[in-house]
This record gives sequence, C-alpha cells and structure tokens, in this order.
Amino acid sequence: MVDEPTGDGVSADELTELPAGTPSDPGKRVTIYDVARVAGVAPSTVSRAFSRPGRVNAQTGQRIREIALKLGYHAHPVLRVEAGEATKVLLFVVADVANPVYSQIMQGFQMEATANGYTAMLVDSQEDDVVERRTIENVLDLADGVILTSSRMSDSSINQIAKVRPVVAVNRIVSTVPSIIPDTTQGMRLILQNLHDHGHTHVTYLAGPQASWADGMRWRGLVDNAAAFGMKIRRIGPNTPSPEGGAGAATQWLSHRTSAVVAFNDLLAIGFMKAVALAGIRVPDDVSVIGVDNSIVTQISTPTLTSLAASTQAMGMQAARVLIQLLRQRSRQHANHIVVPMRLVERHSVGAAAHPQKGQ
Repeated sequence: MVDEPTGDGVSADELTELPAGTPSDPGKRVTIYDVARVAGVAPSTVSRAFSRPGRVNAQTGQRIREIALKLGYHAHPVLRVEAGEATKVLLFVVADVANPVYSQIMQGFQMEATANGYTAMLVDSQEDDVVERRTIENVLDLADGVILTSSRMSDSSINQIAKVRPVVAVNRIVSTVPSIIPDTTQGMRLILQNLHDHGHTHVTYLAGPQASWADGMRWRGLVDNAAAFGMKIRRIGPNTPSPEGGAGAATQWLSHRTSAVVAFNDLLAIGFMKAVALAGIRVPDDVSVIGVDNSIVTQISTPTLTSLAASTQAMGMQAARVLIQLLRQRSRQHANHIVVPMRLVERHSVGAAAHPQKGQ
C-alpha cells in the first residue's frame, strides 16, 4: 500500500469558497495536477486514487476524492489493469501525424517496442501544446511510459507528466528527462560547407513553428557557423512546417532574395520551391534550396531536394530502448542526452550561386 505525505494541501472543508481563477471556474477543465496541488500530494497519488485505490491509504484516497468532487474533476471511465500490473502500452506523441519524418521515427520506435513485448499508442498533438497535454492526460493511465516527439509543451508541463510516468523526449532537450537529439550544430555546419563550396555567401532561413525547440537549435547552428564560412544569414518566420507555410515564406523571400535558402524542414522547402517556380524562378539555377529531415518527399519533388537528417528510424529505436530500460529498472530516470550525428544527402536542388539579386 502506498501512503504519500499529504503536505500542506487545503482540506476539503476549506474548498467551499475558492478564489477566482481556480480550476473550479466555469468552463475550465480540471486535471489531476489541479487536484494534486490542492490536496498537497503527487499527481501519481491522485492517479492511483482513482485507477488503483488499493495502493493508496484509505484516508488519503477519500480526501483526494472529496477535493476532486469540489473542484469538479472526473476520472475518465476507461478500462484499467489490475492494481500493480503493467499495461505493456507505450504512448508515442507526435506534433503532426501528417509529417512524414514522424512516421519514420514511429516505425523505428514500434519495431523496438514490439520486439520487447510492448504495444505503441499514437497520439497526435496537432502542433498545439494544449491539445498535447490534454490528450496525454486522457490516456496516461493506459500507458507505462511516454515518448514525446518534438513536443510543443513547456518544460514544466513535461515535468508534471514525468512525475506520473517515465518520459523520453525526441528532438527536444528537457533538463529532467532523457532525450534523443540530432547533432544540429554539426548538421548546420555541413549545410553551410556545401553552400560555401557552391559559391553562396547569402542565405535565408525559413523558420519553423515558434514553439519548436528544434527550430531554435537550427537557427542557432546556422548563426554560430556563419562567420567561419564568411556568410550572412537572415530569417523569415515563424512558419507552419508545411507546403503552405513554405509558399507563404516564398512571398517574403521574393522581396529580398538570396542565392540560397535553408528550410526548417522538407515540407517547407518543397512549398517554397513550388511557389518560386510559379514566379518564374528556377531551382537551383536562380536559388539553391536545402531542407531538413530527408523524408520521402525529397525524392519525388522537382527537382529532388538536398536534405539534412539524422537516422530517424534509429532515433525511434533508441528512444524505445531508453524508455523500456527505465521501465525495467524501475529507478528514477536520469536526464541523459543521446546525440545522434547528422548527414547531408545531396540531390539536385543545390547549384552554383547565381548573380546577386536586387535587395540581397
């Protein structure tokens, strides 16, 4: 039986009048974290009070249920395993299920999970941190652990989830959980070296989503390496990481052209190429373009797209191994960061630098 200290939480009798802005306000969804904060217990204790009541002290459990009732929290009526048993389910959370690079990471993750007797459950956060957290909370009791791929949540939100279940982050560093990340600094150096070798001196970066940790790292990698190659770097964005986002960025680039463009991801790069082609600009004769991720779309674009990437399938497999090891050891997770090297796959979207354009 588990009996965690209740701390200095508010008693149920003190909840008759709550100040404005508390979770009891109409229209605001109450979570286990709200209940835990008021009760003065860990979120995992609240979770067990509803899903595995036999593992929580009877008095503590009753107090949690009373506070939950006052706050308006209702546990989801889902099927649960017997107390103390593992579900053998791992949550795989992605920012956008339509992005092909996440499919590649998922494939590696699922291969490793299946080989170790686990089932993977896919969660799509739709590039929205609120949707991401709410969806995870809804199904967290069904899973033994969580993989967060390019999470848009804040570090504090991720830490709250990590208090309930083991968490591994992919394409993101969170100081308190293990992370699998590409060597972005090395990767951006490869890109600039390639463009420098083709005579380019001015580069535009098509940024990704504002909340993206990876976007910040890619921009920093370009800026930090630019001086070594005598290059000037400018930025357009933030942009939605999609072909539509690339088309929007192309409109801005047309008013201030550079001989080379580096996009946050392949989808942005392809949207950019299609948009400038409609404006009569040729790739790579008039502008060279490089994407990131080396997804399947790079091979079917016109021209085919030069792209930077780590082995995404290997990253997925590594993430599964780290998470399963945490579950088997049943020990406190350590924030180890595994850095995966990147490589540049050259295709036909990069050529010799064109003559400088007006406004460059």
